[in-house]
Amino acid sequence: MDRVAKLVSQKAVVIFSKSSCGMCHAIKRLFYEQGVGPAVYELDEDSRGKEIEWALMRLGCNPAVPAVFVGGRFVGSANTVMTLHLNGTLKRMLRDAGALWL
Repeated sequence: MDRVAKLVSQKAVVIFSKSSCGMCHAIKRLFYEQGVGPAVYELDEDSRGKEIEWALMRLGCNPAVPAVFVGGRFVGSANTVMTLHLNGTLKRMLRDAGALWL
């Protein structure tokens, strides 16, 4: 849990992902297309990835990836992020966190 807290505090947008996950790819692309450069942690390529995955599940991430944090706070997984994007809330959150300037 401490490692996750440390990682999400280091950048305005953090995405925990797996390189083989289609939804993870879609979420990362969504942020890149918004002009956001998130910190992306590929859990299947990290030696401590399983440990982080368990910590994410304890935080309520189910499934564990993609897990998106904005401004150090857990936003949600793919469904939640897409809903926030479609209703315009995501862009506001990104601005408030300093990830977007427009």
